[in-house]
Amino acid sequence: MKLGLDIAESARISLSALMANKGRGALTALGIIIGIVAVITTMTAANGLANNFKETFSVIGADVVYVSRMPWIIRGPDEFARFNRRPQIELDDGERLAQALRGRAVVNPYVGTRELVRYGSKTLDAMQITGTTDKMVVMSGTLPETGRFLMPFDLQYRRAVAVIGWEIKERLFENRDPIGEKIRVGNRDFRVVGVMAKEGQGVFGGTSTDVEVYIPVTTFAKIFGGRQRGFDVDLAIKGMSPDTLADLEYEVIGEFRKIRSLRPGEDDNFSINKLDTLVTAYNNIMGVVVGVGLMVTGIALFVGGVGVMNIMFVSVTERTREIGIRKAIGARRRSVLMQFMFEAGVICLFGGLVGIVVAWLAGIAPAWKGARQDPIEALRYE
Repeated sequence: MKLGLDIAESARISLSALMANKGRGALTALGIIIGIVAVITTMTAANGLANNFKETFSVIGADVVYVSRMPWIIRGPDEFARFNRRPQIELDDGERLAQALRGRAVVNPYVGTRELVRYGSKTLDAMQITGTTDKMVVMSGTLPETGRFLMPFDLQYRRAVAVIGWEIKERLFENRDPIGEKIRVGNRDFRVVGVMAKEGQGVFGGTSTDVEVYIPVTTFAKIFGGRQRGFDVDLAIKGMSPDTLADLEYEVIGEFRKIRSLRPGEDDNFSINKLDTLVTAYNNIMGVVVGVGLMVTGIALFVGGVGVMNIMFVSVTERTREIGIRKAIGARRRSVLMQFMFEAGVICLFGGLVGIVVAWLAGIAPAWKGARQDPIEALRYE
């Protein structure tokens, strides 16, 4: 009972003191508000980047192995020069690998360049042109929104057909149906047979399938191969089960070493890439970014705490006579301690609540975006 009365009395005196010095209390709480907002904003931004990264690179596929001339992560010009001396991967290499892995994995060769894309009087500069096969939809799980994707006979007869990204369709055709229309890619005409579903901008503003044009890889080789005098082909390999990715990787290495006629002990003259490579690099970068961000926000919170401590020292000094009177008439040391602890606690609690409200208001926009997701579009996401 006595403790309860002490707590109630300490709370009353603390609130009275804060109400008498509203400006000073508000400025003290401001440091705590800034610290709380900084911490929440840093973590929200990190989570948002992580989600954007996963969404952007989900098309790569967590269960797909890629064979390339160069690794995705290159550290410095010396490594680049060494990898650049490797022989190029050709379409024949992809066909031989597909034969070796028949029944156990699907192999999709693909290659890219940049070209002008024109329709009528409208021109798009330096669009990504990707030569690929019908197996791309197996790799990525993405399907055209309208029309169809590339078919085996398109590759067999090297047909001049194209599947365009959503943004290219919007910029060239606006409200018209592009299916069956002809676009000019470089110096050749292609008939549009499909339009990919909208994907959105990639992480850090990177490109996406919205601004790509897909053509048969055999047509790509016929049109662009002579001019480029060879080009780097990448091979995407997907196994029958995601659980066998590690076994698939070793099998791909072994088969491709046979294709390249590498003797035992010779280094690989190709690279094996996986989504894990990008995830590891991203996690390393984000670990540093988040660490630095938390250190800075931690300093902001520390400064806020120092501000509270400084104000409480001032408050104790100003009310030394009051403390003396209270103790002279029987107040215990515990009562005086609780009085100032309550005062400091109320300032910090007020600052924390305001900081959380500010951060909550800042999160309304992304939350609203998530709540408005179309269920069909959401189900397409992997």
